[in-house]
Amino acid sequence: MKMPKERRTYCSHCKKHTVHEVLRVKKHKASELKAGQRQFRRVMRGYGGFPRPKPSGAGKPTKKVGLILRCKECKKAHSTIGFRVKKLEMEE
Repeated sequence: MKMPKERRTYCSHCKKHTVHEVLRVKKHKASELKAGQRQFRRVMRGYGGFPRPKPSGAGKPTKKVGLILRCKECKKAHSTIGFRVKKLEMEE
């Protein structure tokens, strides 16, 4: 899917339609302090197997893509609802 690098859409901070730059959401490093990660580390400590069964079968054919829209006037950003697409290209 081809996506323009700039989009004219509503900015809730400026309270009007402005030009936004479109950015793809990047995955950030998971926090080691989250409850689920602490539990996982606790279970993995010491002798023993993997705490849960490995997922069987193939995964989904597409991944969900999230977009961040950053206003060119006020520089505030807001995200859009993720949608499924195999390949996302940013074009002029």
